[in-house]
Amino acid sequence: MHIAAAIALFAHGFAHLVGFVGPWRLSTKIPYKTTILAGRAELGDVGIKIVGVLWLLLALDFALLAWGAAGRSAWWEKGTLITAGGSLLLCLVDWPDARIGALVNTAIIAILLALRAR
Repeated sequence: MHIAAAIALFAHGFAHLVGFVGPWRLSTKIPYKTTILAGRAELGDVGIKIVGVLWLLLALDFALLAWGAAGRSAWWEKGTLITAGGSLLLCLVDWPDARIGALVNTAIIAILLALRAR
């Protein structure tokens, strides 16, 4: 189970890279925008780059959590709850583009809470 969790966490973290690549204009395949909250809030170039860095930090955090899960570290579950919560908030800020990520984060949180309740 730990290996499956590690793979899922790493894949989810990898998906976060889209949120970094777009604002930093590292690919022409990902549209560049400077707004959040479904276009309701304009951040400008600097603001959207900061949001991009947040996406990158979460991607790195999920990779670290994947490593922790694979190694059965004591901290990976609690860390994943915290990181998935932060990721969920960022997905809501970037709604509707990140709606799939919001669903994945909700599933991660629900599964971990259910496992803790056992």
